[in-house]
Amino acid sequence: MSTKLHIKKGDTVFVNTGEDKGKTGRVLEVNPKEQRAIVEGINMVSKHTKPSAKSPQGGIIKQEAAIHISNLQVVDPSKGGPTRIGRRLNDKGKLVRYAKKSGEEIK
Repeated sequence: MSTKLHIKKGDTVFVNTGEDKGKTGRVLEVNPKEQRAIVEGINMVSKHTKPSAKSPQGGIIKQEAAIHISNLQVVDPSKGGPTRIGRRLNDKGKLVRYAKKSGEEIK
């Protein structure tokens, strides 16, 4: 069962809660099954890696960890702040997402 999410890959999102509260970032990956997303520069973790062909030096690498989508809000394209998302049919009869704050369509 795959549910429709309010966040898509490439969206700019605002973090509501947690260690990175108040920050914004671009969504790199969305996992609808687990309802989690990976956001650029948000929820950074230290990963210890062994030397390999990919990383011959090894050591500690900082990378983004998944964050639950309930802690994220899409940023309004016109006003710049966080907004709720709605869905409606546009003039061509296609279902599109729109920002509830400004009413503007989200690309």
